[in-house]
Amino acid sequence: MIVIAQLSDPHIDTGRRATERTRAVMSYLDTLPYDLDAVLVTGDIADHGLPEEYELARDLLASRHPVLFCPGNHDERAAFQRHLLGRSPTPGPVNHVYTGAGFAIALCDSSVPGKDEGLLDDNTLAWLETVLAATPTALPVLAAFHHPPADLHDPYIDSVRQFGTRRLAQLAERHPNLKAFLCGHAHTAAATTFANRPLVVAPGVVSVLRLPWEHHDHAEDHVHLDQPPALAFHILDHDGRLTTHFRTITA
Repeated sequence: MIVIAQLSDPHIDTGRRATERTRAVMSYLDTLPYDLDAVLVTGDIADHGLPEEYELARDLLASRHPVLFCPGNHDERAAFQRHLLGRSPTPGPVNHVYTGAGFAIALCDSSVPGKDEGLLDDNTLAWLETVLAATPTALPVLAAFHHPPADLHDPYIDSVRQFGTRRLAQLAERHPNLKAFLCGHAHTAAATTFANRPLVVAPGVVSVLRLPWEHHDHAEDHVHLDQPPALAFHILDHDGRLTTHFRTITA
């Protein structure tokens, strides 16, 4: 049984609040009696994309479990690579594949520099196609990125989701070992489908989205700041079927 924890949107700055919430989540994971196959962090790791934020994030997100990252719209690609991943920056999207025991995760960069909405550009889609073609058909692959590629029925989130998704859906049709899509960005736990696969949205660490029927139409009402952080656990079974549990971290 493969178990992957997913957290998203810690928005780490140099303030106390985001630091404490991120530390609570990682402390919970590190005190588990079970070694996880991976901890996936799906973007908006730094709040302003600053070097000092990534250096703090690198310490806060360190774990005994393998930790994987993909960038979000708040992340800055060069600083993300240099100060979080510890490597020299390269131009273009920051894509990476992680192969574990019995699974692979394609970490795709859906960020568009200077914009809040997302897109998998031509280079990323070509890279993902190559990864899937090179992966044995019996090995399940999860695709991870920041922006959801489908509407979640929140007007603001849907206005800044991932667009241009027809080619991603067509790619999925060609590769049946692509089992599910994992993302963040929405600051709410959600589950739907995309391209006839599960699409699971991890809850936010720094804040929780108020859904349209939970608030009046005022910008300050769109997020809960007093709700605790949360994360997702994904179980990938021997048949490649994904099951997800959500956990709220209260201490």
